[in-house]
Amino acid sequence: MTLACDNLGWSVKGTQIVEGVSLAAAPGEMLGLIGPNGSGKSTLLRMLAGLTQPSAGQVTLKGRPMAGMRRREIAQSLALVEQYAEAGERIRVRNAVELGRTPFLSALRRWGDEDDRIVSEALRAVDLVGFDARHWHTLSGGERQRVQIARALAQEPDVLLLDEPTNHLDIQHQLDILHLVRDLPVTSVIALHDLNQALFCDRLCVMQGGRMVEIGPPSEVLTDRLLRQNFGVCGHFLTDPTDGSPVIRFHMAHR
Repeated sequence: MTLACDNLGWSVKGTQIVEGVSLAAAPGEMLGLIGPNGSGKSTLLRMLAGLTQPSAGQVTLKGRPMAGMRRREIAQSLALVEQYAEAGERIRVRNAVELGRTPFLSALRRWGDEDDRIVSEALRAVDLVGFDARHWHTLSGGERQRVQIARALAQEPDVLLLDEPTNHLDIQHQLDILHLVRDLPVTSVIALHDLNQALFCDRLCVMQGGRMVEIGPPSEVLTDRLLRQNFGVCGHFLTDPTDGSPVIRFHMAHR
């Protein structure tokens, strides 16, 4: 497996935030993390990225315990797009995306034409061509989000972790990003708030109270029982007549 964790847990001052999570993402899989607010999705992603050290269990990257790997080595294989990532007010868009190449540069390996090409492709992938010289502080929330995704793409990772990447984006760019992530030749773990967007994923991991309560294909996981118990709503699968894809219609659960 490309990325896996075993009995992963994290606590703060005796309060268990994440507990006993074990999962494995297969090469090329798009694994979605869903759950109500406060269920532990962001904390789990940070542990999978090696930014938060677990208080129990371990994470393995390409079969190796992440705890024994250097940060630079992890960054050459894995990229994380956080929900509220920031950058310097005066940094320009292209410079922000170029930071994604940092793990590959050294005194023996200087910046070159290939790095320029990779950065340009990353900007094109998130529809930011022509934004190179714009300063961070002039960007909208959605544009900043796309810059952060472009920076992650510039790392050319084998594993891409994203924490609610469609937040702040208009509907066109929400769909663009979801299609982009699904079509990338990488393993991706993506936390999502919108359950209809979660249908893009190959499998879903459902979090509740810091624990994983279900994992499997969306059609098997998103049952009426689970939606009632974990999200407090009812839901029914419908079929979009234009392309035959499934859509979930939600309504309030009777109390």
